[in-house]
Amino acid sequence: MDFDVLIIGSGAAGLTLALNLESTKKIAIVCKAQLLDGSSSKAQGGIAGVLDELDSFDEHIADTLNAGAGLCDNRAVKFTIRNGTDALNWLINQGVPFSLEGKQLHLTKEGGHSHRRIIHAADATGYAISSTLIDKVKKRHNITLLEHHSAVDLITTRKLDLPGNRCIGAYLYNIKKESVVTMRAHHVVLATGGASKVYLYTSNPDGASGDGIAMAWRAGCRVANMEFNQFHPTCLYHPKAKAFLITEAIRGEGGHLTLPNGDRFMQHYDERKELAPRDIVARAIDNEMKRKGLDHVFLDISHKSSEFVTSHFPTIYQKCLKYGIDMTKDPIPVVPAAHYTCGGIMTDLNGKTDISGLFAIGECTYTGLHGANRLASNSLLECIVFGRSVAKTINNSFDEQEFDDVPLWDESLVTDSDENVVISHNWDEVRRFMWDYVGIVRTDKRLLRAQHRIKLLQTEIQDFYSNFKISNDLLELRNLVQVAELMIESALKRKESRGLHFTLDYPETKDVARITVLRPN
Repeated sequence: MDFDVLIIGSGAAGLTLALNLESTKKIAIVCKAQLLDGSSSKAQGGIAGVLDELDSFDEHIADTLNAGAGLCDNRAVKFTIRNGTDALNWLINQGVPFSLEGKQLHLTKEGGHSHRRIIHAADATGYAISSTLIDKVKKRHNITLLEHHSAVDLITTRKLDLPGNRCIGAYLYNIKKESVVTMRAHHVVLATGGASKVYLYTSNPDGASGDGIAMAWRAGCRVANMEFNQFHPTCLYHPKAKAFLITEAIRGEGGHLTLPNGDRFMQHYDERKELAPRDIVARAIDNEMKRKGLDHVFLDISHKSSEFVTSHFPTIYQKCLKYGIDMTKDPIPVVPAAHYTCGGIMTDLNGKTDISGLFAIGECTYTGLHGANRLASNSLLECIVFGRSVAKTINNSFDEQEFDDVPLWDESLVTDSDENVVISHNWDEVRRFMWDYVGIVRTDKRLLRAQHRIKLLQTEIQDFYSNFKISNDLLELRNLVQVAELMIESALKRKESRGLHFTLDYPETKDVARITVLRPN
């Protein structure tokens, strides 16, 4: 199957790219499940940008740099935010139903922002954006949608012993048919999202297994800042609630974090209290839980009127009510959970990677925007801005070269496995020791323990991958363990505490800020 552009991932970044590419191009969008099952559609809070005349690019840039703790790339920050207003207007023109206050867009505020600059669709912004863009994509006759397909590996000229290192396609696993499809493309774009599923507790859907990062690394791309994984401070704590995020906008609208006795505690950690950046809030909650021996803390917005709560947070209100929690009257039990991967595949401002023909956009990348910590609601902004940037780059390129011959997938020497329990056991083990040893607070001793375990798992999984027919579970586990190894190695290299990386062995922040770059052998 041959395409001009192969987009692996169907979130906000991939959909934006597809809709901004020329209609003459033959495009494929690949996703592991259904189009709406990724992280983008689960985003609640909103998307940041300068729309208010009292706000400015310079102030949004300053807030982003401050949250990034000295590790943001100034060029990437300025590029994203200065192109952000056009990106938001493009979304508005697509018909995304953003919330209004009268006839004006309702702007909310989240931690780390100096102004109200976040547009949203109630508390289901990601769903509103994703569903709107999906409707648009389905009407494009030049776009093929491949649901229930999981990327196995990128196809590069280096792997085929051809000159250079150019990406010319990918092998895809058809999950329903349990077979592998060979895809050739002039341009391959990784829009696969993050890797928070590497942790036991996460706000992300099951597919967030770091596939794009792992594939790019195996193909020869550098990765950067993999030690910075953002833990969202407030995930719903309930035995039957799986990975349900409680948006930061609740704190932005006056919600209080409290202990079981009702006492607030954020004033002891930061003068901004509940509106401090996420890493500070997450560490504060983690410390209070450990200090008091708690399973969770509470987020309380019951002091606001019932009408205010139900109109601003209808999705969360209904979800909590399902579990017997009336947030108009009662505080919500919450706990931190892995939420966002700030590091990833190194790209330039056009989404180009180290490999010709291979681009990356969205959460799987390191563009330099987020630094050591992501400012709330900058992630969807990055998806839209860079999706449009990559589209412009590809539209201005020439696709006249002939397709290289690519060998079909060969599984003649492998057999069906009768020991899938190995996969489920290893999957559980890696997520547990990553949570225990590479979590919110770290030490070198914990990191070395994790490194030892990950090397043993790598050997087991590679043996399994080489000898048995693949499955989607095996592909995700293989990628998850690869990304975990990159996170651990990056964390060991950083001998300081900065942003999302906090280690008891090096609690101080160095005077000079440097990114952590890993290079494949």
